[in-house]
Amino acid sequence: MIQTSGVIICLAYILGLLFTAVPGGGVWILPLGILSAVLSRKGYTKPPIVSQTSEIAQTQSRVKVTPHIWKSNTQPRVWLIAGFVGMLASFYLQWRVPEPAVNDISQFVPPTNSNNQEQLVIVRGEITSSPRVTRSQRGQFLLDVSQVDQVKNQVKNKKSEEKTQKGATGQLYVTVPLLQVTGLHSGQQIEVTGVLYRPKAASNPGAFDFQKFLKQEGIFAGLMGRQINILDEDRQWGWWQIRDRIVRSQVRWLDVPEGPLVSAMVLGSKAVDLPYDIRDLFVKAGLAHALAASGFQTSLILSVILQLTKRAKKATQVTLSSLALISFLCLTGVQPSVLRAVIMGFAALVGLLLNRKIKQLGSLLLAATLLLVFNPLWIWDLGFQLSFLATLGLVVTVPAIISRLDWLPSAIAALISVPLAATIWTLPVQLFVFGVVPAYSLLLNIITTPLISILSIGGIISAIAGLMFPEAGSVLASLLHYPTLWLIKLVEFFSQLPGNSLAVGSISIWQLLTIYIVILLVWLVRWWQQRWWFASLITFGLVILPAWHSASTLMRITLLEAKAEPVLVIQDKGKVTVINSGDEGTGRFTLLPFLKQQGVNRIDWAISTDFQGNDNDAWLEVLQQLPIKNFYTYAIKEENTITHQAIQQELQKQKGIYQLLPVGQTINTGSLIAQLINEQPLLQLQILGQSWLLVGDVKSQEVQRIMKAGGWPNPQVLWCKSESLKDLVTVLKPQVAIASAGNIDSNILAELNKTSTRIFLTAQDGAIQWTPKGEFESFIQVEENKSSAI
Repeated sequence: MIQTSGVIICLAYILGLLFTAVPGGGVWILPLGILSAVLSRKGYTKPPIVSQTSEIAQTQSRVKVTPHIWKSNTQPRVWLIAGFVGMLASFYLQWRVPEPAVNDISQFVPPTNSNNQEQLVIVRGEITSSPRVTRSQRGQFLLDVSQVDQVKNQVKNKKSEEKTQKGATGQLYVTVPLLQVTGLHSGQQIEVTGVLYRPKAASNPGAFDFQKFLKQEGIFAGLMGRQINILDEDRQWGWWQIRDRIVRSQVRWLDVPEGPLVSAMVLGSKAVDLPYDIRDLFVKAGLAHALAASGFQTSLILSVILQLTKRAKKATQVTLSSLALISFLCLTGVQPSVLRAVIMGFAALVGLLLNRKIKQLGSLLLAATLLLVFNPLWIWDLGFQLSFLATLGLVVTVPAIISRLDWLPSAIAALISVPLAATIWTLPVQLFVFGVVPAYSLLLNIITTPLISILSIGGIISAIAGLMFPEAGSVLASLLHYPTLWLIKLVEFFSQLPGNSLAVGSISIWQLLTIYIVILLVWLVRWWQQRWWFASLITFGLVILPAWHSASTLMRITLLEAKAEPVLVIQDKGKVTVINSGDEGTGRFTLLPFLKQQGVNRIDWAISTDFQGNDNDAWLEVLQQLPIKNFYTYAIKEENTITHQAIQQELQKQKGIYQLLPVGQTINTGSLIAQLINEQPLLQLQILGQSWLLVGDVKSQEVQRIMKAGGWPNPQVLWCKSESLKDLVTVLKPQVAIASAGNIDSNILAELNKTSTRIFLTAQDGAIQWTPKGEFESFIQVEENKSSAI
């Protein structure tokens, strides 16, 4: 059991790390510690020494009725130490933030310049992760770099090459053609030929920040590989062989996706190359925890080992159990959730060895502190946060829920209380990050818990059997076919129900903190415990009322960074209009994340103008996630018929309206008047009182010819491709010009900046937003300002 002083110091350390998100950081913890020391000094009294039974009884009676008596038993110096620990924790995190070394591989990335040709390099190093398949069907792995060769042509237009070898260090995110990763494994020495690049930060609100994700892992560069040359053919032993043996054994008769799903439930999805459609399905339904190796697996392993060795000595039990936990950790990899479960497992073993009862709350706090000392950056890792919050919910909230469900059979009460407690503690963070509530998650968790338990237990048994006899492991795994199939069908069914994913919009940091304060009050204060329904109403109001107010009053235009096509989202007091969807993939990774972050559950008007003149748009991706009430599309080319037939069919299922319009016809949605002037395309818009002009592919001579003919209006806001920006700004003289899809020469840009037109480049500035109360703002600049404030 951790003493009170230890609890205070551990909490101060964690708070110091969390305070790095506010101006001043953990420095604020020091004055809080000093203040607490002063207050505790006034109330601090040494524990009384008593010898009479009556005096002991009186002391115990006073302890029961005196509120917050634990404060008076804490020495002032403990609070001072906690204040200094919290302050130092903030500096410690800043010190541990990864920075590229002088010879890091990222230093060899060529500067971005449209005039430069691709610079081929040959990078040598050791694979440090299991190769897996990306969403774009390429192989991916991490490489620990030792050397880089820059390849240069000696003679122009000839194949002769010159290599410049240099020593390099650091980790590299590598993607290669899928066939190139066949047979690769971690620990192997290879060299990869390809092109280095710098990972991009998020360009749109709600989008995945690839640069930030890799930076947390200490990676500052990526390599678009083309060819791999294996330097050592010897297959050295590694944990990857055991992992591979287990997965092969389970996949052999279960096939895909059932086999990888069972393996993921045993080893975790990070250790198994689980198909993305299954992974996304479980995440969307609120069952992502079923794919993460953590507490359930470690508890099961310990239970089995201790049961099998119950007649042995305690030292033997602890030794075998420890070996099992270490083996499980090595198989799954170093992940925060697994490390947390393993540390808590070791705490239980220590209690067994010392014949003492270990408090789970204390072991959880100890595990959190140890992990954050090992890697303080994990404090901002979503997996770390959700794992500890869910475990905290199970420790402190499950007993309270079960006591209120005592009218139900104990098995059913436990079945309900576990997912409910985990949801209470994790949902605020999910709303803060994603802004989405899986509407049927709680019900689905209750229904699927027996199946998940069966699959986890059966998966571990078949994995152990597969290590010794692969055929036996395959036979045992085949018995899990129907439970796995039923689980997938259940998740698919709930994912297809109306309103399965309710977007309420991302909550603010202040909403998040207030909600957790209310949850803590219900946990710690008896008055709030008796009025838990009142606390539930407060938290519900903290989420719904701001979301409702924002949706009913917000007027904003957002032009997303979507490369070659303008994608506009118009929010007008709860009514949402979307113009264009971008390339395939833009809907899933750009448009939909933005709409969910904004709390949009339906698109009222969608307008398709086919700026790129191809059949590769993302409307179907959008329709599969969000209903569209009215869909307008201008004259369709013959080759686009198949796609739009599919769109019509999807709209019919949703009872939406599909309208095909000729060029020149006007669309009026109230806040928007749109008209496609010609097929270049040229789209004229009146949005919330502003005139916009979206221009497709035009050449310089075409601009001059059209303007002499007097055909184009003069807009306040212009969108065009970067190649035609100079000509169009010179002729149209808009107040704001936005260019995308390509780089602009610095001399041209300097010349344009001398004009009265304000220039934005979405490739550099990200999404551009406008509200009636303010000017145009670039997303990347706003994010940088927020970061600098922190």
